[in-house]
Amino acid sequence: MKALITGGAGFIGSHLAERLACDSHDVVVVDDLSTGRFENIAELVKAGKVEFVRDSVRNSETMHILIQRCEVVYHLAAAVGVQLIVDRPVHTIETNIHGTEVVLETANKFGRKVLIASTSEVYGKSEKVPFKEDDDTVLGSTRFSRWSYACSKAIDEFLALAYHDQYGLDVVIARLFNTIGPRQTGQYGMVVPRFIQQALRNEPITIYGTGKQSRCFCYVGDVVEALIGLMDSNATSGGVFNVGSTEEVTIEQLADRVIELTKSKSEKRFVPYEQAYGKAIDDMLRRLPSISKIKAAIEWESNRSLEETLGSMFKDM
Repeated sequence: MKALITGGAGFIGSHLAERLACDSHDVVVVDDLSTGRFENIAELVKAGKVEFVRDSVRNSETMHILIQRCEVVYHLAAAVGVQLIVDRPVHTIETNIHGTEVVLETANKFGRKVLIASTSEVYGKSEKVPFKEDDDTVLGSTRFSRWSYACSKAIDEFLALAYHDQYGLDVVIARLFNTIGPRQTGQYGMVVPRFIQQALRNEPITIYGTGKQSRCFCYVGDVVEALIGLMDSNATSGGVFNVGSTEEVTIEQLADRVIELTKSKSEKRFVPYEQAYGKAIDDMLRRLPSISKIKAAIEWESNRSLEETLGSMFKDM
């Protein structure tokens, strides 16, 4: 099987490329390297296991050529990271929506199955936890650019399901919750690598807000298994599936675990959101997935604990 991975030089995409290549699949990666890093896939490219094309997913001519050559498309290319979303809202909206338009239109032309990587952000500020795939979304004001990401990914989902309903396109949506692991960078606001880097330097661990907000962090290897399972299954077409850990931890507890793991002398420092991002920002108190749907469809659940994952990231830095 020949697979195209958009955003394949990114954190999750590079792990997916590695996994597929190890299974002897032909893999093509397209990435403009705006947030991805060629270093993530350099060894795979050097070994001839992955073909790399540097271009934007919004380039319809390039995508026409690549999708025609491949059998399945993993569409992971997106603007990601709270800091990037706040700093570059136009880039976020254009990348997420137009890129997905190009992918879906071209995949439909050639009859290729597509997996769309979406996000738990689409649940917004909903307090109905654990989140289930058919739950309502509760988004904040358009004054907060944070919600442009959630809205753009929700539109991606609407568009994908419209292609499925109207044209019969074989498409599946993976709604990813917080994913962590080796190769992740804190450059765009990802909390875990930022905490680990600060701890290793014995700098203050900067916690945005009160630290009482909770998240569930899933090991990237487990997420990759979910993506492959959803793509390979004949029963997932037209479906939306949560992908994430159900091990919930507050951000302050996360900081405590990182300090303990790294034996750091760091202290915790609480920073208001407005100071951290340079402007007011909305946040959600809890983000906990229900994984009953994906469990029933492909018998998937995350296997690696938060402690194990943090350990693998610490060794990687």
